[in-house]
Amino acid sequence: MNIECLNIENIVGFEWDDGNIYKNEKKHGLKWQLIEEVFFNAPLLLLEDVKHSKNECRCFALGQTDDGIELFIVFTKRVDKIRVISARHMSKKERRVYEQNKKDS
Repeated sequence: MNIECLNIENIVGFEWDDGNIYKNEKKHGLKWQLIEEVFFNAPLLLLEDVKHSKNECRCFALGQTDDGIELFIVFTKRVDKIRVISARHMSKKERRVYEQNKKDS
């Protein structure tokens, strides 16, 4: 496990590439601004994506927007920025995990 991958306390912003910034909006109706909100709201559950962390550390984030929309986000850290790989609405299983985490924290 890469603990540093899950530490987002020193993040200063987001890094979006031209091909990825609108992909989540086209595919899932989620604007990049909405996705970024999740990282500023509690509770935020962060888990390492060990299966896809071969070349760089990838993580999952389960969290909610300012309006309470629950999202599942795959991201990586690039120095002091978050680079979102994909985002979508939480599945039922992910929502259960997130709700359980809210109760436990």
